[in-house]
Amino acid sequence: MDANVQKAKACLFQGDYTCVLCKGNEIFTSNHRGVKPLLDFLNSNNDFSSFSAADKVVGKATAFLYCLLGIKSLYAQVLSVPAKEVLLDRGILVSYDTLVPGIRNRENTGPCPMEYATRDCQTPEQALTAIQKTLKDLQANSR
Repeated sequence: MDANVQKAKACLFQGDYTCVLCKGNEIFTSNHRGVKPLLDFLNSNNDFSSFSAADKVVGKATAFLYCLLGIKSLYAQVLSVPAKEVLLDRGILVSYDTLVPGIRNRENTGPCPMEYATRDCQTPEQALTAIQKTLKDLQANSR
């Protein structure tokens, strides 16, 4: 585990964050759940290439978003098997505490909507489109 991943991991738990991006003295954190923090990072116009990251839960959707951010390594407290495949296929170094078949929704009644939305995606760009559509659908159904 490289120094930036170690620093991001330590920050993740010390600050009770959901995800942390780290490169040297540059640290970006979030305590939002789901894909929101990564979408916010993508929309920030910051260059996160060669950053390392630490995250509490990483499913396939989140893994694709980390690919779009250009991170080089990732620690996940919980990692899904599809997420691991996405990250390793794209050369992102990954470490984790718990590997699970898939990420469950918050009620634990089925798969996470984002994991489900990206199940057939092969590229980060396809995943981003699927994530954005699913978020739009979820917002429309909550009204």
